[in-house]
Amino acid sequence: MADKIYDLAIIGSGPAGYTAAIRAGQLGLKVALIEKDSKLGGTCLHVGCIPTKALLFNAELWDHLKAAKEFGIEDLGTPKLNWGAVQQRKDKIVTKHAKGLEFLMRKNKVDTITGYGRLTGSAKNGVHEVEVSASGGAAGERKTVKAKNVMLATGSEARMLPGLQPDDRILTNIEILSLNAIPKSLIIVGSGAVGVEFASIYNSFGAECTVLEMLPRIVPLEDEEISKELDRAFRKRNIRTLVNASVKKVEKTKDGVAVSFEVDGKSQTATADKVLIAVGRKPRTENVGVEKTKIKIERGFVHADGWMQTDEPGIYAAGDIVAGMPQLAHAGFIAAKVAVAHIAGKNAKPLDRNKIPACTYCHPEIGSVGLTEAAAKQAGRSAKIGKFPFSANSRASIVGAHEGFIKIVSDAKYGEVLGVHIIGPSATELIAEAVAAIELEATVEDLMYTIHAHPTLSEGMLDAVESVEGLAIDF
Repeated sequence: MADKIYDLAIIGSGPAGYTAAIRAGQLGLKVALIEKDSKLGGTCLHVGCIPTKALLFNAELWDHLKAAKEFGIEDLGTPKLNWGAVQQRKDKIVTKHAKGLEFLMRKNKVDTITGYGRLTGSAKNGVHEVEVSASGGAAGERKTVKAKNVMLATGSEARMLPGLQPDDRILTNIEILSLNAIPKSLIIVGSGAVGVEFASIYNSFGAECTVLEMLPRIVPLEDEEISKELDRAFRKRNIRTLVNASVKKVEKTKDGVAVSFEVDGKSQTATADKVLIAVGRKPRTENVGVEKTKIKIERGFVHADGWMQTDEPGIYAAGDIVAGMPQLAHAGFIAAKVAVAHIAGKNAKPLDRNKIPACTYCHPEIGSVGLTEAAAKQAGRSAKIGKFPFSANSRASIVGAHEGFIKIVSDAKYGEVLGVHIIGPSATELIAEAVAAIELEATVEDLMYTIHAHPTLSEGMLDAVESVEGLAIDF
């Protein structure tokens, strides 16, 4: 192996890493994929996106069963939830796709190397050396992988509150996915995607859920109206939400946990069976050799340009470790593709981070892309807003999902669509049209004369853009 020189060596096999490996193989490059764990796929596949969304789908089915009479379905008896079977189905989905990745590596002639990869410094005579050890520590067998280019795709891990360690009662995204039983009560610290998704899951399955958010509103990165609508929907579902809540202490009790916090300066305490810490994710950039290079690091994040190049020639970065990038799997996908195209000398364009959609799979779902109303105004744009409620959409009535709306943020002078924000049924699917529209610099007029099938949820997009001009047919 020491004598073989790869075109690209990738450290990390999560969404960014495996996408880069596959695309590089498709383009005829010689590729090495280095992964410290025994399975490919990273956090997203094993303890993130995929198992979480599997549980969310089960929760949605369970909600439909509980509401069966509304759809004219009777005599079902008393539905019984088999939690073990729910977990088994989730695990089968993960295993299937993990095996799929192994097949794709073979198909695209990617050499997979199990071990902990570290950068060793700048290239020598145009060749980088990556040290691969059997473990993250200093001990163990070491070998060297040589490559003309290297991609760091080491991913992220859950942040913990100071002084806490995850266990069977203090949970991160990892532990909460493998609970042996549904807790009767759950406190969730943080209301980003992880927090509100697990609030939705366990509320559906009967747990009493409380969400604590340090900032003034839940899902704080979304448009303010989206936050208000989700808060309203959560309260309707008896999910308790507290904002401006600063957690001071988490303690174990005889039977569970106690969380002490302040809201607007007033001390409170909440108790539950378990607590989920969902306060964000930190990049895994320690102990990977960045200090031996010219790579610029800020709060653990790697600086990279639009082609995902770092300040060290020949070293790229993609995924959750990149500064200014949303920590989303699909952001890693596109970053990897852009970087590999640049390495291979293929036609591509640099990544525009403002065109990456955000999707949150709570109930109701959230999908958004581009500028919020507030961000548009802060950028000096004269914003013109359109908004259409799903309560006026016929397909939403058919599927029994009336909550939420589609909001369009457009440029008042030129009509360009600047941002789209959706909360409601299939929002994570509907946002794709908005991403395409923004990518193609579409205007409100362009979308007004784009024919949408009837009856569909996507018609809501048509009504929303027409509402910018006060011309919505259905509202």
